[in-house]
Amino acid sequence: MNTFKAAIAALAIFAPGLAVADTVADFYKGKSIRFLIRTPPGGDYDSYSRLFARHMWRHVPGQPQMVPQQMTGGGGIVAANFMGNIGPKDGTVISIISQGLPVDQALGLNDSLKVDLRTFNWIGNIVDANQLLVVWHTSPTKSLEDARKRSTTIGSTGAGSISVQLPAFYNNVLGTRFKIIVGYAGGQAVDLAMESGEVEGRGTNPLSGYKASKPHYLRDNLINPLIQVGLKKEPELPNVPLLLEQQVPDEDKPLLEFMSLAVAVGRPLATSPGVPAERVAALRKAFWDTIKDPEFIAEANKTNSEIRPVAGEELAKHIATLIGAPQRVKDRMKVVLEPRSSDTQSAKGAK
Repeated sequence: MNTFKAAIAALAIFAPGLAVADTVADFYKGKSIRFLIRTPPGGDYDSYSRLFARHMWRHVPGQPQMVPQQMTGGGGIVAANFMGNIGPKDGTVISIISQGLPVDQALGLNDSLKVDLRTFNWIGNIVDANQLLVVWHTSPTKSLEDARKRSTTIGSTGAGSISVQLPAFYNNVLGTRFKIIVGYAGGQAVDLAMESGEVEGRGTNPLSGYKASKPHYLRDNLINPLIQVGLKKEPELPNVPLLLEQQVPDEDKPLLEFMSLAVAVGRPLATSPGVPAERVAALRKAFWDTIKDPEFIAEANKTNSEIRPVAGEELAKHIATLIGAPQRVKDRMKVVLEPRSSDTQSAKGAK
């Protein structure tokens, strides 16, 4: 028996990774991980969250259940504040953070954001996809040039959401005349408003999001993308203008670069600040193991859920770069991302 105990002790010394894995498994066994969803049901944040919740649990040591939970409000700020300030800091809460919040923090756009996203533990970016501003096929606005000539109603969610920031940016930097209708509960609500003619278009959504939640929009040519934002064009949209290609004065070029980099944050999956390093490492490994899982791949393909992952370590550096951008760029960005009062209207009064 003593020899057996000595052998086990030696194994613990020479295989520390195994000991850490056992520790993580012991923690998660019998527990649940809450997967917070910052939007109402039906949009791509919801569909991606539920897709990962159905498969990722198998790859976390101890195989904890993953329980999707809607936590909406403030364009994702409510969920982020909960993770950063209220919820447990032990790796039992994860969420796809709102894409616009790193920019919001960098520029101090919304006092209700009470967390430092640099302290979050980033698990990985699910999909690095360009953001599109689209109009419904019946809209008289057919091009970005048309949008400079006529007022076009664009549905958006709440302050802090990239769906508000990007149309405001286009108005202030590119000279468009988008009328931003704010206050919709989420992307699904904006889609319904667009379909009914309450608004002409949607402020922003990635191509991957439409593929996952509204593939018939693309198949039946129901939406017309006016501009795409990212570091390079989507291969499927070679004729849709890229923000980085727009002609602007030299002093505004860093603004296009900042905004394009911000979009590359994609759909960033995180757990709370303060989570022990071994659990963060286990969640990051589970993320990559999920992406390679044949069952996950089969369902992602079936639901048109595009997966273009970025490692959590790289995502963390990306977000730190945005928040730490030169002050002169941030000062100017703060101005151009703020919609003018004449450019906004409450969704409650939308017609």
